[in-house]
Amino acid sequence: MLTLLQTDPYEGVDAMSGAAAAGLGMGSMIFGLLIYLFYGYSMYKIFQKAGREDAWAAFVPIYNIIVLLDIVKKPIWWFILFLIPFVNLYASWVVNDRLAKAFGKETPVYTILLFFFGFIFVPVLAFSNDKYDSSRIPNDQ
Repeated sequence: MLTLLQTDPYEGVDAMSGAAAAGLGMGSMIFGLLIYLFYGYSMYKIFQKAGREDAWAAFVPIYNIIVLLDIVKKPIWWFILFLIPFVNLYASWVVNDRLAKAFGKETPVYTILLFFFGFIFVPVLAFSNDKYDSSRIPNDQ
């Protein structure tokens, strides 16, 4: 036991490996920020297509879900469903389905792709020539 307390936990760690770890951490952080900005810009374009004046809300973490719920004609209290484990999967499925329908993607395949590969199909939805039409979304509130 005494031997464990006397060993140096940083033995073998030099300045180069510390700098490499810091560089990897900074690189990951910058990459994550770029992904967030691209996804936020994609949501910004979707909000603009939906005719929202507060399209900047796409970059505000909680408010963007509230705006998205308004776009797909769901009540704001549905935000709570996104906080409950496993229930959030259902809420996300419904929101993605209604968003796809609003842009004329009536097939269940697009909803499945939007649900599982949203990082690809949200930008596709944002930068396509599809028009938003709120009359395609059923009024089931």
